Amino acid sequence: MARGDKETWGHLRLRGLRKRWVFNTVMPVFLLLTLLVLAVSAGISNYYYGTMREGLETRAQTMGNSFNEYFMSNGYSSYIQKATQAAENFEDKGRIELQFISSKTGRIQVSTSGLTTGTSPGTDDIQQAIFANQMMPFRGQDPETGEEIMAVSHPLVFNGQVVGVMRLVTSLREVNRQVLMVVLMVVLVALLCMSLIIISNLVFINNVVEPVAVVTEAAKRIAAGSYGFRIEKQYSDELGELVESINDMSMQIGQNEKMKSEFISSVSHELRTPLTAINGWGETILEDPTGDQVQLRRGIRIILNESRRLSSMVEELLDFSKMEDGRFTLHIEETDLQAELEDAIFTYRELFRQDGIQLEYEAGDELLPAIMGDPERLKQVFCNVLDNAAKHGGAGKRIVVSMTREGKEQVIRVRDYGPGIPEAELPYVKQKFYKGTSKARGSGIGLAVCDEIVKLHGGTFEIGNAEGGGAVVTIRLPMEE
Repeated sequence: MARGDKETWGHLRLRGLRKRWVFNTVMPVFLLLTLLVLAVSAGISNYYYGTMREGLETRAQTMGNSFNEYFMSNGYSSYIQKATQAAENFEDKGRIELQFISSKTGRIQVSTSGLTTGTSPGTDDIQQAIFANQMMPFRGQDPETGEEIMAVSHPLVFNGQVVGVMRLVTSLREVNRQVLMVVLMVVLVALLCMSLIIISNLVFINNVVEPVAVVTEAAKRIAAGSYGFRIEKQYSDELGELVESINDMSMQIGQNEKMKSEFISSVSHELRTPLTAINGWGETILEDPTGDQVQLRRGIRIILNESRRLSSMVEELLDFSKMEDGRFTLHIEETDLQAELEDAIFTYRELFRQDGIQLEYEAGDELLPAIMGDPERLKQVFCNVLDNAAKHGGAGKRIVVSMTREGKEQVIRVRDYGPGIPEAELPYVKQKFYKGTSKARGSGIGLAVCDEIVKLHGGTFEIGNAEGGGAVVTIRLPMEE
């Protein structure tokens, strides 16, 4: 790819990242501000219209009660006379229209505005006030003029019957204008906040995207196989931490690749050695014309031992494969941990004796309860640890196994009296493929599998050096409450 093409592609990539960043950052803020504007606008609207309605209702309640108490008792003619006087003396004629409406015809009998006298408003509040005999509000368009109004209708009662309705009506033109102005101010403030957020994000992105592009190119080089490649650290913030993480990842990948190669080489050698022994002794036994029983038994024993070693290695590889892709599972049941440990000891005691290694077992006096676990997997751990102790610590010719109860845990310790583990290698002995300086045969994944099995049981798997020499493995498994 030419240099110009690379620069164009990098520019497009950065522009796409910038758009995505702005979209993902600005959109939530935009939605939040929109909801805030809507909520504030609704609150302002409810405040203005609610205050106006409360004022009309208070005034209508006072005037209506006065009419019902002082004027309606003198008869219908007195009601009309007082209604006319009230309309003539009404103080807020320029802002509020006072109407007196007949309950029978629904027409306006008296009004502060002579233009509406004789007309029928036809709004719901009038009929509701008549039928329910209580004050009713209305907000909407005037059926006659189409103007947006607010009204309150109060029933007027004579001899227990609603004979008329006193109605206060006002235009919402000025209130709508005030509400609109306040809402526009809120929207302008929100737009100003949005603009500042967009500008600050663009400035921030320009200071982040360019370094990210550099890091991305370096990560691509590492992904392409340049393991061990390091990025020059120019930042002291989170980007600096990212650069350090990528550099560490590059070094770790390089080490893992090296360990993988060594593992493949080691496994190939480990597989070849027993296969060679099996093939060699198989041919020897097959072609032996003497039929020497001693030689025959010796050859069969070697073939069986090497077959067991091959089976163990294959099982470790299968378990490791399951562990890597998440298929490593347990079959939990009530398990006598002590019985499983003793079975493993019984299996290995004779094998160790043949190699001149004494296997001792120290069982506590207390009868330990059963735990919930996978007996096969736990026995696999015990066998692997015993085999590992003989393999690396067999020079001490003694292995001691103990099992005790410590608090709410059952603790198994396996100690050998060999040379121990170099202190520098202790943190890594449970890592996959790690074999350290040991020349003993093995794939380097057995302890990693054991550690995973114990962790799945909620326990701990620890390896260290014992006082007085040798290595000790400590397995702690929780007991059920």
